[in-house]
Amino acid sequence: MFFFENYTLINLISAIALMIGLFVINEATRRSKVLSIIFYVLIPVVFTLFVWPQTGNNEAVSGNWFAWIKTYSALAGVIGFMLLRYLPRLQKNRFMLFFPALILGANIFEAVLRDFQVYGMAGVVENGLYLQGGPWNILNGIAGILSIITITGWVGIRISNNKFKDMVWPDMQWFYIVAYCIWNLSYVYNCIPNRSFYAGVILLSLSLIAGLITSKGVWLQHRAQILALFAMFSLTFPIYSTTPYFSITSTLNTLPLWILSICSLAANIGVLVFQLYMMKKTGRNPLKSPLYSDLTYTQTILDSNQL
Repeated sequence: MFFFENYTLINLISAIALMIGLFVINEATRRSKVLSIIFYVLIPVVFTLFVWPQTGNNEAVSGNWFAWIKTYSALAGVIGFMLLRYLPRLQKNRFMLFFPALILGANIFEAVLRDFQVYGMAGVVENGLYLQGGPWNILNGIAGILSIITITGWVGIRISNNKFKDMVWPDMQWFYIVAYCIWNLSYVYNCIPNRSFYAGVILLSLSLIAGLITSKGVWLQHRAQILALFAMFSLTFPIYSTTPYFSITSTLNTLPLWILSICSLAANIGVLVFQLYMMKKTGRNPLKSPLYSDLTYTQTILDSNQL
């Protein structure tokens, strides 16, 4: 295949089972404050003390320090979003409204630094990952910077009036989400190629389905929860090296690297151009107010969350 290879029957069944498991737990914790506390607070505390010191210390097995950082940064985002969702007094706090943008920007910036680092690692094997650094890393790193710049309208974050109490970000439009997903897929393909089918295709597909179809305007909440669940799962069960069931990998060809990075840069330039156009048209400052409140999709988001 062009982007990935090793599509065995057992690999495909395992991938489908993983998707179903992540989707079900994400939806269950979205609907229950108690389950959210169990999965994103209590289980991480217990596993930090008794499980992850054993499964997460072998770099060849777990994928090194990055697995730890990704797990705890994703959990920090989920817990911060839970505080915003479930404590009404925080929903008017400007710092708490800025927190989702801060955690998103920090995660993108972390990946941008890694893309730039991998640029100089052509043909290097690091922690079991074959890294094919090249100009595509620079292109995608620039796209990541644009993805940070084009984060807008966090002051307009609201909590849904339905029973789910979702964190709704109306200014996070579908075109930003799509551009982000192309960038993130390119990033994982560049920097963790052996795992990019799972950390990229599966996780991004689930968050897109959840955030653009099943519950509009709630993409970042879904993204954080699904990422946290997968990070905890892969830190607990070193799936890439201890089982034969999760071995769909990158083809390691350079053409897919070029294609993804060019598409990533083009998509994020497109978002930036539209953002500048809307700023000029409306006279709005996206640091102080929502920028896209006049768009039809914004009204769709508000209506679907009873806002």
